[in-house]
Amino acid sequence: MYFSQQAVNKLALAAGISFPGDMGLPERLKVVQEMMGKGDGRAAKIFEAIGVYLGYSIPLYAEFYDCRHLLILGRVTSGKGGDVIVGKANEIVRDEFPEVLERVALHVPDEKSRCPGG
Repeated sequence: MYFSQQAVNKLALAAGISFPGDMGLPERLKVVQEMMGKGDGRAAKIFEAIGVYLGYSIPLYAEFYDCRHLLILGRVTSGKGGDVIVGKANEIVRDEFPEVLERVALHVPDEKSRCPGG
């Protein structure tokens, strides 16, 4: 759930972004993604935090799974926010766990393919 709409919602609320009480998580994600598209710094920090979560998770996964390719998917990875997530994750793995990059490659499909089922 650290890479999901739930994470975006939790971080958005912590960043002082408010939503109508009846607004669902998919709509809240869209609002934050629109804010990111407009250059809102709070939205950028949300996606950076998710990238940090991913960056530190990849080496952990690599300890338990013999993976060589990691495909990054999901509605949260769409748009500029997704670029921030993947960029921050790559930065952390590159700087702090370079040996993992020798074994695991991150792959990000085109925008349409990132959101299976939605």
